[in-house]
Amino acid sequence: MARDGVAVDANLAAAVAAYVATPHKHNVAALCRDLDVSRQTFYKYVRRFEAAGVEGFYPDSRRPRSSPNRFPACLEDVVIGIRKHEADTGWDYGADAVLMRLEEQIAAGTCEWPAGQSLPSRATLNRIFENRGQLEKVPQRRPRRRGGRRFQRERVNELWQFDGFEYRLADGTVAVVLELTDDCSRTDLALHAAISENGHDIWTAFCAAVQRYGLPTQVLTDNGSGFSGKRRGWISTFENYLYALGVEPIAARVSHPQTCGKNERSHQRVRKWLTRRPAAQDLTELQGLLDDYRDAYNNRRNQVLGKLTPHQRFELGPIATIADLPPVRTTLTHHTVTSSGSIGLDGTLIGLGRRHAHKPAITFRTGRLRRDLHRRPTRPRPGPRPHRPLPSPESLVSAMS
Repeated sequence: MARDGVAVDANLAAAVAAYVATPHKHNVAALCRDLDVSRQTFYKYVRRFEAAGVEGFYPDSRRPRSSPNRFPACLEDVVIGIRKHEADTGWDYGADAVLMRLEEQIAAGTCEWPAGQSLPSRATLNRIFENRGQLEKVPQRRPRRRGGRRFQRERVNELWQFDGFEYRLADGTVAVVLELTDDCSRTDLALHAAISENGHDIWTAFCAAVQRYGLPTQVLTDNGSGFSGKRRGWISTFENYLYALGVEPIAARVSHPQTCGKNERSHQRVRKWLTRRPAAQDLTELQGLLDDYRDAYNNRRNQVLGKLTPHQRFELGPIATIADLPPVRTTLTHHTVTSSGSIGLDGTLIGLGRRHAHKPAITFRTGRLRRDLHRRPTRPRPGPRPHRPLPSPESLVSAMS
């Protein structure tokens, strides 16, 4: 006999039932000796069997007779409905997100909430979701490697993160969505639909963000050829334009997407939001969807930002300016060209040609620019050529003034 993981000795139960039926025909001392129980225990089960029958063999529930602080079942339906709506519309639907949406609905008067009823805690919401079968089981993640550093800039426009991801249109064509995110406020600065990750669309998305929010002091990108050529020993068109504006480009570590982690997380949100809607037919329709998302996201409260919206956090400032950048330093470094015709500089392998093997080389660095003074490259390696002329930095500055 077992129930809810509690086992009962079948011999003891049979002996107790037989004793209750014919109490004068049994020797209790002998029964207890055979069952290896005390007489007190035997008579306890006799009393429980006489009072409750077979249920008396199982321990009583420890649940209190009344639970005045228990979350009402009718309100559980309310939070489950909010969670379902957030999931169906492509937004985050965890406990923190559901609680913020609940607070907003109560403040707006669109949710019937009893007066005096406190809001559920994060633990209460997770318990409700688990009891209702709403929690998704995810595989256990690998332990985070030690040595990684989390960072967040203290001022808006101090650092922008810039990257892109692929999106498949309704006809199967693969498009690219370029996204700019402010590191401090998590504001989605620009979302631009493009046919590829090319220099013209990268510059167009950057100009759109600058016209809305002003110039940043630094821009962090991955090592895509349209963004950066630093790891390949050359400077991309986008980097050259940033230098002309006084903005410092920063290239992430190779094969280390965690460096642009905030932008990668933002990509996940945009993808999830887009998958809840019909696939766009063309770039124009995709751009309309991206504009709708950016407007909605920037005006939704965020738990990471202390329940402020990204726009509210951006407006709080303080705002960083290019004048806040550290002074530019000029350095000279001496190298010996390897047998393969290359030199190493800050983890970047720069090829000079085998004919220069074992010769001395000098690199001249002014701030963030690198120039090799040993020779001029016979064939320059520019970034990807745009399919139409790019706007100049001067035109961007004049448009902002």
